[in-house]
Amino acid sequence: MSEGNQQDPTAEEDDIWGSALAEQALASAPAPTPAAASTSAGDRVFQPLQGSTGSDIAKADIDRVLDVPVQLTAELGRTRITIKNLLQLSQGSIVELDGLAGEPMDVFINGYLIAQGEVVVVNEKFGIRLTDIITPSERIQKLNR
Repeated sequence: MSEGNQQDPTAEEDDIWGSALAEQALASAPAPTPAAASTSAGDRVFQPLQGSTGSDIAKADIDRVLDVPVQLTAELGRTRITIKNLLQLSQGSIVELDGLAGEPMDVFINGYLIAQGEVVVVNEKFGIRLTDIITPSERIQKLNR
């Protein structure tokens, strides 16, 4: 190697440190006033969707969650029994529930009550006919009881 091709390592380190100090100086400079700033931090991070109307955006938002799996639970009723009684259960045993016959059953999504319905039989399989959808305000009222 010829001496003309070798770079001075201290000069290269000075360039790196110089650029780092310049970045630090810019970062610690006082933030521009809102009038002077042309875009907010949120606008720089979250770019607006171009060429979309409000309804297109709402449809795209809904489309994102349509394939998210949730757990649906249909509950006829509940009861509390002792472990002794639980161990005595066998095929054909009857467990009394707090729900009354003919009373609507509760339908939960991920543990949240969302509807009430009645049991139906379709093609020899059980199903649920929803009779009442619980609104968010009704859910809050049920929590306060």
